[in-house]
Amino acid sequence: MTTSYLQLAGGRIAYDVTGDGPLVVCLPGMGDVRSVYRFLVPALVAAGFRVATMDLRGHGESDVGFDSYDDVAAGRDALALVEHLGGPALLVGSSMGAGASVWAAAERPGAVRGLVLAGPFVRDPRPRRLVTLALRVALLRPWGPAVWRAYYRALHPGRRPADLADHLARIAAAQRRPGAWRAFAATTRTSHAPVQARIAEVAAPVLVVMGERDADWPDPAAEGRWVADALRGELLLVEDAGHYPLAEYPELVAPAVRDFARAATARA
Repeated sequence: MTTSYLQLAGGRIAYDVTGDGPLVVCLPGMGDVRSVYRFLVPALVAAGFRVATMDLRGHGESDVGFDSYDDVAAGRDALALVEHLGGPALLVGSSMGAGASVWAAAERPGAVRGLVLAGPFVRDPRPRRLVTLALRVALLRPWGPAVWRAYYRALHPGRRPADLADHLARIAAAQRRPGAWRAFAATTRTSHAPVQARIAEVAAPVLVVMGERDADWPDPAAEGRWVADALRGELLLVEDAGHYPLAEYPELVAPAVRDFARAATARA
C-alpha cells in the first residue's frame, strides 16, 4: 500500500488507490484507520473497480492540524478526494464516515454515484448524560488509548478478524503521533445533526449494512431500517455482527457491496 496525500486547507489527507475502473472512495469511522477496508478492497478491485481508501483528519496518516473534525469536514474532504481522482464515485462509509458520506451526497449529488453505509451514524443517538460523561472520562489520557482499543475490540461480538491485533496496533501507532489524541478527542464531540438535516436531499442509491449486535444502538435492526427508509435504500442485516460487519463477515458483506456497486455505477 503506497500512501499518497491530498493537500487541503489546514493539512493533508492520506489515501491510497488500488485497481482500475469506476471509482470507489472509502471513509473509515472515528478512531479507526483506512485499513478497516482491508477485506473489501480486494473484492472490489477484483470486480473491476478503482478503490481509494482515506484516513479521516487526525487519524491514520492524515495530518492533525485541522481546525474541525466533524462529519461536514470529513464529507468535504471526501468530495475533494473524489474531484482529485476524477470522480464521480461510489462512497463507502463506516460509522461516522457513513454520516460524512450522506452529507457529501446531499452537498454535491453529481459527484456521488451511490452510498454504502456500514454501521451508520446519520443522526445523534438519544442523549444519555451519564454515558456521555463516562465516555469523556474514559477517553482521558493516560488510559484513554487503551480504553479505546478495548472498546473497539468489543465492537466485534461475532467472529473477530484473525488480524484484529495488527489492525489495533496500527490504530495505536497513529494515535501516538503528537497531536493525534487531541484530534481524536475533538472528533468524539461530533454532532450528526447536520447530516440528519440533509437526508431528504440525497438522491443517490443507498445500501445500509448493519450488524444485528451493533452495541452502538439499543436496537440495531430498527436503526438500520430507519436509515434505509429515510434514504429510500436497501438494508443488509448481518447476523451476529457488531459495528464492523465488513471486517467480521467479509464473505457475506463484500459480495453484496460488489453487486450494489455494479448496479449503482451501471445506472449512473
